[in-house]
Amino acid sequence: MASFQRARSEEQRELRRRSILGVTAAMLDEMPVGAVTLNELSRRVGLAKSNVLRYFESREAILLELLDWAWKQWTAELPVALAAAVDAAAAPGERAERFAAAVTGSLVGHRVLCDLFSAQAGVLEHNVSPEVAARYKRAALANLDDLAALARVHLPELGAQAPQLAASVIMVIGAVWTHARPSPAMLAAYAADPELAVWRLDFATALREVLATLTAGTLARTSP
Repeated sequence: MASFQRARSEEQRELRRRSILGVTAAMLDEMPVGAVTLNELSRRVGLAKSNVLRYFESREAILLELLDWAWKQWTAELPVALAAAVDAAAAPGERAERFAAAVTGSLVGHRVLCDLFSAQAGVLEHNVSPEVAARYKRAALANLDDLAALARVHLPELGAQAPQLAASVIMVIGAVWTHARPSPAMLAAYAADPELAVWRLDFATALREVLATLTAGTLARTSP
């Protein structure tokens, strides 16, 4: 273990924070959120756990910051995907289907983001201070506003319902991801009894269907 040297300037502190975030991101490429521990993170960073906690108050605080970063990255990629998929001249129902398909397709390369979404409310928002919680929620609201604005570009009929749709989309992504990742016990049960296999979900197929239904339903609620 390398000896700890306190960062003397804000620039040094920021560099160390980025190093911790970078190592955590690399760990998430190897393992699910639930397997990331402060002990292993500290070992990989080369600092004692107590020293890592000088820069982030908890494991969850680190993961919330990574979630915000991954969310912004995904949102930045969405305009191109939506523009290519949604025909502005199509009927609202067709545009809703295309919107759902494009959002689903855009998530295929964002496994870590989906995993973080699935852990957001039940895990990541716990074991953090009110200050960290508030900072994350302000960032999340800004991210939702960006997603709602994109939805309105291709589905202007949503009107004031766009923010509600955006929030629902994020919740659905996390829920479907969780259900599409069954435990070893469930996989064994499905293999032993084919009738139970109906509960095994393909993430992309299930998410597209749910998002299409959700988007169509939101549009229907905005109709006179």
